[in-house]
Amino acid sequence: MRTEYAVVGGGITGLSAAWALARRGREFSVFDLAAVGHRGGGSHGACRVFRRGYDDPAYVLLAARARVLWDELEETSGERLLHPTPQLTFGPQMPLVRAAMQAAGAACELIAAGESVARFPGVRVTGEVLVEPESAVISADRSLAALAALAGAAGAVSADMPVTALADDGRRVLLSTTAGDVEAARVIVCAGPWTAGLLAGAGIAVPGSATLEQVAYLVPAGQRAAGQPPAMPIFIHHGGEIPYGLPVPGSDRYKVGIHHGGPPIDPDLRDHGADPALGERIELAARTFLPGFDPRPAEVERCVYDNSPDTDFIVDRIGNLVIGSGTSGHGFKFGPLLGEWLAELAADEVGEVARYGAKFGLGRFHGR
Repeated sequence: MRTEYAVVGGGITGLSAAWALARRGREFSVFDLAAVGHRGGGSHGACRVFRRGYDDPAYVLLAARARVLWDELEETSGERLLHPTPQLTFGPQMPLVRAAMQAAGAACELIAAGESVARFPGVRVTGEVLVEPESAVISADRSLAALAALAGAAGAVSADMPVTALADDGRRVLLSTTAGDVEAARVIVCAGPWTAGLLAGAGIAVPGSATLEQVAYLVPAGQRAAGQPPAMPIFIHHGGEIPYGLPVPGSDRYKVGIHHGGPPIDPDLRDHGADPALGERIELAARTFLPGFDPRPAEVERCVYDNSPDTDFIVDRIGNLVIGSGTSGHGFKFGPLLGEWLAELAADEVGEVARYGAKFGLGRFHGR
């Protein structure tokens, strides 16, 4: 089998790269070890947060750029994927987020705790609160389905066809798969925590580690009075631990977790059962910040984080291999932008990604 471009990994980054290649009229094939949205990866589940609230102005600006591509994806797919939802940011590190947002010209409003309770009674806050009006909840599962449909209409999306090895001879790349060998002029590798292992076999060192995170889906506590409960915002508490939560579109459920709260794992681990100790920490966060919800989860979900050492993304090209990894649990919102950057690198374009080589390139780990 031959293809002009191969994309290894069918999560949010890989499918976004395929969509970017499709917009360029390129021939491509996507390979993944299971069906789109499989639970062994990091892109599955009902929802994710879209926010501009970072403590780094560069990310605040990049989120705005990503939002433009999300809008284009919604228009192209004909489906609402982002649901506008205010975000509350509070905790000891909140002033850093506020400073970065102000430096980048992003809309935000600082309010007292009492005003926050009056406006957003569903979240019990601590101290002053930064309200972000341009945030949203992403329908993650629907986003993957929309991207897969667009990619499938323009190329091939092969589930249950893992890539086991890569070899770049300088002219083309040979991919070894469970269904036979594939030749490609360029290969985009965004296989989550499996990326480092695949590239190590091709002689490229990509630092990274995997952690197994956990989230809980809560339902309102007790019998509510007639009428709808107050609309729930997104929240994130920037402190020692980083608990966060977001409403699930189209339901009364609320998703809550602890960012980077899970243990290191081997990505080939197949046991994704609930972690009782982590569950207790999440339940404590629910009791602390969500007074209107039963802290005992209606459902528990595990999710693999693909982490870089500094939690910044890794976007680079070595020979005919293009690398997209290290999303570190905050990359979903940037998916369409990362896909665009990876397509630029693969297609030899001098585009936006060139400005971020020092921040996101592999050279930062090797003093280059």
